[in-house]
Amino acid sequence: MNRFNLKQRSALSLAVLLAIAAPGQVLAQDAGAQDLEARIAQLEQLVQGLKSELEAQKAAAAAAQAAKPAPPAQPIQATAIMPGANPGTRFSFGGFIKLDAMMTDTSDGEIADSSAGRLFYLPSATPVGGVAEESPDFDAHAQFSRVWFGADTDLDGHKLKAYLEMDLFGGALGNEIATNTYGVTIRHAYVAWDKWMAGQTWSNFQDVAALPDAVDFIGPTEGTIFVRQAQLRYTNGPFSVSLENPETTFTGYLNSARGSSDDNSVPDLTARWLHKADWGHFTIAGLVRQLKVETASTSESDTAFALSVSGKWNLGANDDIRYMASAGSGIGRYLGLGLGPDAMVAADGSLDALDGYGGFIAWRHAFSPKLRGNVFYSMAQFDNNPLVTGLAVTESARSFHANLIYSPLPKVDLGAELIWGNRELESGADGDIRRLHMHVKYSF
Repeated sequence: MNRFNLKQRSALSLAVLLAIAAPGQVLAQDAGAQDLEARIAQLEQLVQGLKSELEAQKAAAAAAQAAKPAPPAQPIQATAIMPGANPGTRFSFGGFIKLDAMMTDTSDGEIADSSAGRLFYLPSATPVGGVAEESPDFDAHAQFSRVWFGADTDLDGHKLKAYLEMDLFGGALGNEIATNTYGVTIRHAYVAWDKWMAGQTWSNFQDVAALPDAVDFIGPTEGTIFVRQAQLRYTNGPFSVSLENPETTFTGYLNSARGSSDDNSVPDLTARWLHKADWGHFTIAGLVRQLKVETASTSESDTAFALSVSGKWNLGANDDIRYMASAGSGIGRYLGLGLGPDAMVAADGSLDALDGYGGFIAWRHAFSPKLRGNVFYSMAQFDNNPLVTGLAVTESARSFHANLIYSPLPKVDLGAELIWGNRELESGADGDIRRLHMHVKYSF
């Protein structure tokens, strides 16, 4: 506009000069100025039209751009982390760091330094009939720290999963004088595709979801079905069946020493039914086993059957009850970390499956989002034949636990658990264990 006004002023100035110089030409010049102004007005209208059309085109282009879907975000990892993996495989990693510290007092002698009972509550390690009571022992370790790796793939309508988990409970590679070095142990190593799973993981006869929230490694050990082993499993909805690695444990005739045999001809067979609901879950599992022991001159076997029921019952937002009850013949290897044997060897060398039963019940209460507590009782009992086993074998074990776990930060747990346990032999002799177990745990 300033450009056009300048032209108009120049034209008017010229017209005035011409009027002064030649008065007769004023009217003609005035007519020319009016014509020039009209043409300038037309040009201004044309420019405004062009500007409006350009702005409309810009607005249409912006609207079209906004309507387009956003381009997919570029992944941080543009190529496969593992070149040999299937395309689209999702990798994951996690675990926790855990420090355990225990003050242990036993009534009938000291738990051996090399025993796992110095690291967590192991009923079979509770001394019975030992020397006079000794002063309490203090132990601390980080062996139950854990890492895991996972790989998940969706491939042509099938779901593939691989899982590998390890901890440091693999035996001493150093000593407590200087290094406290321990080996890496395989806990889980399996692959799953759709309804099938092959590899090592929890036995299908075990209900991990029913275990209490314990500071100790297991907690109600004697009453818990607890086995990890190689297996082939098929799951269809609430039903699952598995063929699992067999092993037979036994006691010799009038000999409390424990033996184990890998002479089995068929795998252990398990079946489970699981029901889940808002109130919690309930499951029932069965086990069928071949027990077999071979020597240079004999081959003896027996068939064993066992049953286990367990679950979790939610009592509102802050409380739940967890439980397990198991019984059967040849249940020894599966119950209480081998508290009792699977079978007894008679005087004639024949093999007789040992009956046993056990279980636990636990109550969990959340006092606040950061503080929770658990109380639980556990027991196991075995029906030994003293004429075959003698009187030095374990007849029963029981324990009582109470703990508090405080989480000052997400994924950080500070816990303390009081444990009282008792183991009794077939002779009636028994021994107690009293322990304060504390831990610091950070999960990631």
